[in-house]
Amino acid sequence: MAKKGKKYTDTLKRFDVEAFHGPAEAIELVRTLATAKFDETVELVVRLGVDPRKADQVVRGTVGLPSGTGTDVRVAVFAAGEAANEARAAGADLVGADDLLAEVEGGRLDFDVAISTPDLMPQVGKLGRVLGPRGLMPNPKTGTVTTDVGKAVADFKGGKVEYRTDRYGNVHVPIGKASFDTVALTANYRAVVEEIERAKPASAKGRYIRKVGLSSTMGPNIRIDIGNVNTFEGDDVA
Repeated sequence: MAKKGKKYTDTLKRFDVEAFHGPAEAIELVRTLATAKFDETVELVVRLGVDPRKADQVVRGTVGLPSGTGTDVRVAVFAAGEAANEARAAGADLVGADDLLAEVEGGRLDFDVAISTPDLMPQVGKLGRVLGPRGLMPNPKTGTVTTDVGKAVADFKGGKVEYRTDRYGNVHVPIGKASFDTVALTANYRAVVEEIERAKPASAKGRYIRKVGLSSTMGPNIRIDIGNVNTFEGDDVA
């Protein structure tokens, strides 16, 4: 394990690392403890009571962040003809068919989201060894295989993010930047938690949400009380 720096160690002295917090308090703590010279990303991590080795317990989908991501999302679209024109009009960063397929196969991966029209998926599927490990393979479940590429591009540019359980049953989702105010981060946090709760597999047994934490890019993990994972005092912060 890499040795933590002095700034990180000093940060740990500013709060009780063993304490559990309500969501609003955790969000404010994360913002306060984000002291890097760049605008840190705030990430929500949820440990789920699922077995990701079983196909019917993989929790995967997309969620729109009401306050956006605070990041310029680069979108690549595999499409031809009118669909390609729609993708360009919607602001896609890379658009193409055979030409883009060849570039990606050759190592071009300077994008965050890949979208494909259904007719090109047989060719895109051959790039699985390149796109798969990076979480970039288009999939109908996440809305990245679609005939409406214009809408898909606009959604991902506007704050739609993908989520998926890792092999340990954790879901990692960025919910904005440390520079966001508490109201904006709260709106994104709630959207993600509500989506994860909605996506609970019917085959999952026992407690579904096991652990919840918030952290910034360079900051420590703030533990959230799972008994109040989506409860805010007075419920007047939205």
